[in-house]
Amino acid sequence: MRLIAFAFAVALVSTAAQAYDVAEKDIATLDADLAAGRVTSEELVRAYLKRIDEIDRGGPALHSVLAVNPDAIAQARALDAERKAKGPRGPLHGIPILVKDNVETADAMPTTAGSLALMDNVSHRDAPAIARLRAAGAIILGKANLSEWANIRSSHSISGWSGIGGLVKNPYVLDRSACGSSSGSGAAVAASLAAAAIGSETDGSLVCPGSINGVVSLKPTVGLVPRTHVIPISHSQDTLGPMARDVADAALLLSVMAGSDPADAATADADMHKTDYHAPLATASLKGKRLGVVMPAPDSVPSDTDAVFASTLTALRGAGAEIVEIKDFAPPPPEEQANELTVLQVELKSDMNAYLATTNAKMRTLSDIIAFDRASPRETALFGQDLFEAADATKGVADPAYIKARDGLKSSSRAALDGLFAKYKLDALIRATDEPSFRIDTIKGDNDTSTASFLPATAGYPHLTVPMGYVRGLPVGMSFAGPAWSESALLSLGYAFEQATHVRHPPQFIKSLEDEPDTRRAFAPE
Repeated sequence: MRLIAFAFAVALVSTAAQAYDVAEKDIATLDADLAAGRVTSEELVRAYLKRIDEIDRGGPALHSVLAVNPDAIAQARALDAERKAKGPRGPLHGIPILVKDNVETADAMPTTAGSLALMDNVSHRDAPAIARLRAAGAIILGKANLSEWANIRSSHSISGWSGIGGLVKNPYVLDRSACGSSSGSGAAVAASLAAAAIGSETDGSLVCPGSINGVVSLKPTVGLVPRTHVIPISHSQDTLGPMARDVADAALLLSVMAGSDPADAATADADMHKTDYHAPLATASLKGKRLGVVMPAPDSVPSDTDAVFASTLTALRGAGAEIVEIKDFAPPPPEEQANELTVLQVELKSDMNAYLATTNAKMRTLSDIIAFDRASPRETALFGQDLFEAADATKGVADPAYIKARDGLKSSSRAALDGLFAKYKLDALIRATDEPSFRIDTIKGDNDTSTASFLPATAGYPHLTVPMGYVRGLPVGMSFAGPAWSESALLSLGYAFEQATHVRHPPQFIKSLEDEPDTRRAFAPE
C-alpha cells in the first residue's frame, strides 16, 4: 500500500523543476503567497511531493514519510477552486501537513502505527483533530513514519524504526537518532517536507523529536486535544500536538485542533480553555517573566548542552526575563517511573483492545498483535516485544495495584510542579529539553537518558520545546513547562524567546560527525 501510494503521487509530480521553493517557508509566507497568486495549493503539494522524492526517498533517504496521500492533489485543486470562488477559510487554507501514522485520516491510507499487523486498517474516518484541520482548509499530504507502536513494544527499541517505514534518520546528522516516537513528524518538518506536522506524546514523544530535530513541538495539556480514532497507549497521558519550524505555526495548528469531543471524556473542559493561541504572539514579551531553573547538583559535571543552556540564560536575562534559581527541588524517586510503567502497561491493553474493536482490522486484541509479531520475522528483526507481553498479562483497570499507581503518580507529579509554580511565582519552568541526538545503535537500542518530559507527561501538563542552539551541529531545545491549560502563556514565552535568539538553521544532511574533516584529522595519528 505504501509503495503504491507513493508511486502514484510521484507520477503526478512534474519532472520539470518546480518554480516555487517550499524550503523553510512558514505558514504565514505560504498563506501570503497563496493569497497573492504567486503559488497555488496544487503547486505547493507538487513541490512538497518532489522534495519528498528527492530527500526522503532519494538523497539522504530520511524515511520520515511513511505514505503519501493519493488524494492530496485532488484536494488541493478543490481548495484552489474554493479560494477563487469564495476566498480562503483561514490561514491554513490549502496548506499541506503530515500526520503521524497512529492518527486516523479519512483518506485512502491505512493507519498502521508503523506495524505490518495493521496494514489493513483503512478506516476512512478522520480523528476529530484531523477533521478540524481539514475543515480549516489544511491538506493531509501523507502519513509520517514513527517509532513502531509509538515506542511501547519493547524496552530495547530503536527510536524511529517501524516495520513498514524502516528507520527515520536525523536530517542534521544522518547516523543519529531522530528520537521517538514522533520521529518522522520531527524529521520531515525539519527537512521542509511539509509545512508542519502532527505528532503525539505519551511521555517524551513530541518534545524529544522536537528538540533533537531542531523544531518547535508542543505537548498540550491532556484533554485539550481529543484522542478519538488515535491508536492508543494510555488514556491518562496520550495527547496529540503540533510540530513546526516556528512557534507561530504551532500556535496556528493548536488553535484549530483544540476543543471538546463527546467521545473523549478527558476533553470535557477543553472548550472552556481553548483560545486563539496565535493572536497573543504579536505582543509576546519576556520582560518581567519569572522562569524557574532547577539548579544542578554541586558535584555534577557540566555538559556541552549545559554550556548552550547557560548562554541561553544570558540571552533570556538580556530580553528582560528574571531567572529564578531553584536549589531545593528533589527529582522524582525511581518508584515513580515504575508506577508510570504500571499505568502504561495496564492502559495499553485496555485501550488498545477498545480501539481495535472499533476498526475493521483483522487484529482484534493486543494478544492478536503479539501472535502476529511472533510469526513475522520483519517485526522482530531488531528487537522483541517484552512490553507488549507484560501489558497483555496485566489484570485490567479495576486492579487495585493499577489504581494506586495511577492516582499516586498523577498526584505526586502535579504536587511537585504546582508546588514550584506557587512557591516561586513562576510563569514557567525551563531547562534543556534533551541532550544532542545519540548514535543509532542496533545492539543497545536507545541510550537517551533525559527526564525533562517525565513530570509534565505524568501530570498531564503542557510542555513546549523551542530550538535553543547546537552542540557540534546537533540541535538542542529549550523546554517551557507550565500548569494545566497554560498553552497560550507557554507559546507566548516560546515565541518571545525565539524572536530574541533566532538560532534555528536548516539541516545540512551531514553523513556522520566522525566523517567531518576536523574530526577525521583528530582521529588520525599525529
